[in-house]
Amino acid sequence: MPKGMKMAETNGVGERNGSINVWQMWHQMGRRCPKGTVPIRRSTVHDVLRSKSLYHFGKKSSRYAAAMAARRRADAPDVVSGNGHEHAIAYTTGSGEVYGAKATINVWDPSIEEVNEFSLSQLWVLSGSFDGSDLNSIEAGWQVSPELYGDSRPRLFTYWTSDSYQATGCYNLLCSGFIQTNSRIAIGAAISPVSSTGGNQFDVTILIWKDPKLGNWWMSFGDSTLVGYWPTELFTHLTDRATMVEWGGEVVNSRPNDHHTSTQMGSGHYAEAGFGKASYFRNLEIVDSDNSLSSARDISTLAENTNCYNIKSAYNNEWGTHFYYGGPGKSPECP
Repeated sequence: MPKGMKMAETNGVGERNGSINVWQMWHQMGRRCPKGTVPIRRSTVHDVLRSKSLYHFGKKSSRYAAAMAARRRADAPDVVSGNGHEHAIAYTTGSGEVYGAKATINVWDPSIEEVNEFSLSQLWVLSGSFDGSDLNSIEAGWQVSPELYGDSRPRLFTYWTSDSYQATGCYNLLCSGFIQTNSRIAIGAAISPVSSTGGNQFDVTILIWKDPKLGNWWMSFGDSTLVGYWPTELFTHLTDRATMVEWGGEVVNSRPNDHHTSTQMGSGHYAEAGFGKASYFRNLEIVDSDNSLSSARDISTLAENTNCYNIKSAYNNEWGTHFYYGGPGKSPECP
């Protein structure tokens, strides 16, 4: 693990910085996996039928790569609505040598207008070309996706691709790739409890880093609990290092040329609402070439459509580099 990190057992709940860490819903039922096994969320016939096809089940659409490229071109005509994906993100702008990233992510249950839309909050570890077919990406966070899961609960998820979302990679354990090693964390399981406006705030901590010896990319959840890893052989550019990290929210607007979706990002409140109302990422950190964690001070922020979803970053001693983000989607400001 990165220097300064210690392995620790945790029940997933504890007061910290005015918020509370959370765990997973299936633990509340007293369920545990037998020794030597790992929990797997079972896919049903109904899960597959909600997808466009068996081939597309568990994959991001090919339009997603275009969305990622377009959001970096301020003069692109489709940057706001043409590709259907909208973001509010922070991203690194430093030297380009990154070996991992960490953040603590506020958990909510945003409402989703259409079954083929989603709302997520995640971190991306990236390398390769955004405009080509060789983008490598490792992703993890929480997501509400009725199409993928059949409900509107926020769920822990992972994703990977080595060819700009064209043929490789998938969500969670729906294809070979991510190797789970933990018997207590279920990828794709609901996270509970969730934050409420003016009430308790719940969050999860996710760390992704590159093993300097074997080169695999590991993920931990909560208080440094190892979940599993992406083998280095899956990738091309990420076999060496990452060149960019992003943190933030994303929604799908399935009718970009009609009225805007009412699918919420984060809590459904704009960034200006602050703690207890707006969703947040706190203690953004990166893993450097010395395998050490340091605060991600050199970042920029981006939101394509600030009338619908926005982001505001800041820094203090307690939360380090952090930001509030989100929005309601369709509203008087976002017709």
